[in-house]
Amino acid sequence: MIVIELEDVTKAYRTGSGMHVVLDHISFRIPTGTSLGILGGNGAGKSTLLRVVAGVEAPDYGAVRKAGRVSWPIGFGGGFNGSLSGEENCRFVARICGEDVNRVAEFARSFAEIGEYFFMPVKTYSSGMRARLAFGLSMAIDFDVYLVDEVTAVGDAKFQKRCRQAFRARSDHSSVIMVSHQERTMRDYCDTFALLQHGRLEQFDSLGEALRARAAAA
Repeated sequence: MIVIELEDVTKAYRTGSGMHVVLDHISFRIPTGTSLGILGGNGAGKSTLLRVVAGVEAPDYGAVRKAGRVSWPIGFGGGFNGSLSGEENCRFVARICGEDVNRVAEFARSFAEIGEYFFMPVKTYSSGMRARLAFGLSMAIDFDVYLVDEVTAVGDAKFQKRCRQAFRARSDHSSVIMVSHQERTMRDYCDTFALLQHGRLEQFDSLGEALRARAAAA
């Protein structure tokens, strides 16, 4: 089953020197149970691509089709309300998603392991604590597709192991689209790969091929 399909997606932003095309007629499909790792340098458009897939931003041209439940981009928790506590943010999201608020809040608290900070305003968190909370909250809700923006590189070895285990537990019924520039992260989580550069997306059969293409273009 195809859960995500992008067809001819284009996205551009106006800059002081004119229009900058970030995504240039991108097309791909994600079947159930596929983990796609998208490599790309800083400013290549990886986070923009995730926002378009999530529906946070609309493409200027082309179509994004979704057949399942898609997560928000799991990153460094920029979407949290800083004045609310971690617990209050989790409860708010659970209500929006139609989930049991107590179960979601407890799962996120246990997963994030940020201690009493869970009950404190998110604006007092470090970026790493926000990332832990964002990941725990996302794992508390069953999605057909998880969108991941570098978050798994956060935390100590114990936390990163928990992240890998959480994804593996969902791999038989969920897909992952992960953007990163880290080779190790790609190897740990993904089974198919692509390179985003100069607005175009090229897919490869192996991580090695994607890395060689990136090196050749450097």
